[in-house]
Amino acid sequence: MISDLPRDIAEEVLSRLPMTSLRGVRLTCKSWNTLSKNRSFTKRSIGEAKQKQRKGFQVVMMLEYKVHLMSVNLLNPSIERIGKLVSLDEVVDISNIFHCDGLLLCVTKDRTRLVVWNPFNGQTRWIQPRDTYHIHDRYALGYEKKTEYSPRNHKVLRFVVDYISVRRVCEFEIFSLDSNAWKVVDVNPDFVIQHFYRGLSLKGNTYWFASEKLPFPYSYAGTLVLLCFDVTTESFGPPLFLPFDGYYGDTVTLSSVREEQLAVLFQKSGAGTFNLKIWISSKVDPNGVSWNKVFLAVDMQPLTGFLFLHHTGSFFVDEKKKVVVVIDRTRATSCPTPRNMAYIIGENGYFKTVDLGGVANGDCWPLLCAYVPSSVRINQAAPPDNQRNIPS
Repeated sequence: MISDLPRDIAEEVLSRLPMTSLRGVRLTCKSWNTLSKNRSFTKRSIGEAKQKQRKGFQVVMMLEYKVHLMSVNLLNPSIERIGKLVSLDEVVDISNIFHCDGLLLCVTKDRTRLVVWNPFNGQTRWIQPRDTYHIHDRYALGYEKKTEYSPRNHKVLRFVVDYISVRRVCEFEIFSLDSNAWKVVDVNPDFVIQHFYRGLSLKGNTYWFASEKLPFPYSYAGTLVLLCFDVTTESFGPPLFLPFDGYYGDTVTLSSVREEQLAVLFQKSGAGTFNLKIWISSKVDPNGVSWNKVFLAVDMQPLTGFLFLHHTGSFFVDEKKKVVVVIDRTRATSCPTPRNMAYIIGENGYFKTVDLGGVANGDCWPLLCAYVPSSVRINQAAPPDNQRNIPS
C-alpha cells in the first residue's frame, strides 16, 4: 500500500507533485496528510518551488473570477495554467486578490466575505465583518513586525477614503488574525486614495497611490504621491514622491521585485502619447523612497495602439532579461471581441503577446499577482455560524 512506503521515498514522491495536487495528497491517507504538513517537508517543497521560480516565473492570476497558478516562460514566450489553487474558487467566485508573505487575501464576487488563504498548504481563514462590508471598501493584507524569531501577526486593513456622492468618507478598520477582532483606527490622511488604484504589500507594509485632498469637485486635481500604511504602528507615513508627475486618470500600477523593492508602471492619459515607463526603487520604507533611473521606456502606439486603462495593467518585471509582462484586455479595432491578454515588452522593439482566453464577464478585469510559496500557518479561530458549512 502507498501508506507503507518508507518516509524518505514518500517525501521524494510528494515533493515532485505540483502545489495544486497537495489537497488530493492529504485526502489519500492519514500518513501522507501528516507528512505533507510536516515542517521539514514543507521547507523542502518550498525550496524546490523557489528553485523552479529562478528558472521561470510562477504567478497568481485572476481570470473570470477564478484564481490560477500560472507558469511564465520568457525564453519561448508562454503562460500556462498549472492549475486552480487548491479548491477555494470552486466554492466561491473571487473578485480581488492581495498577496503578502505567501498568503492571499481574497474578496468574494458578492463583496460580502473575506478569506485569507495559503495556497501552498490549503489553509483558509474566513473573516466576519465588524459591522458589514461595503461596495466601496478597499482591503489590504500585511503583518506586524515583532522580533526576528517571533511569529508574524497578520492583519487585514479595511478602509474607505474617497468622495462618495459629494461627501468625503473616511473609515479605517484593522482585523488582527492573532486577536480575532476588528478595531477602528483613528487616521485621517490629507490625501484621497482613489478606489480604482490597487495597493501593494511589501515587507509587511502596504503602499497606495493617493492625491492631495482638495475641496469637491476638485478632489482629484492634486499630483499623485505614494502613501505607506505601516501595519506595525497602524499609521501612515509621510507622502512619498514618485519619479514622474502623475494625476487622476493616469495609468499607474505597483509591483514588487524579489519582495525587496517597489516597481511602478506609468502611462500618461490623453495628451496623444502612448509612452510606457517603469522604474524600480533602490530603497523603500514607510518614511522614504528613492528611485533608480528608468528601467524601461517604450512607445506602445505601434505595438498595441491603445493605452492600458487606469484600473488595469498589473505587471511584473524580470530584471535580468529587462522584460516586463503586463496583463490587460485587447481593445484594438482589429480585435472587436475582447480577449484577456498578456503583453511581454522589452528593449529594442521586443514585443510578444500571449492570449489568456476570452472575456465572459465584462466587469472582471484580469489581475496578476506576484506569488512566493510559504509554509506560514494561518492563526485559526472558530468560524462564524453563517460560514461553518463552507469547506476549506
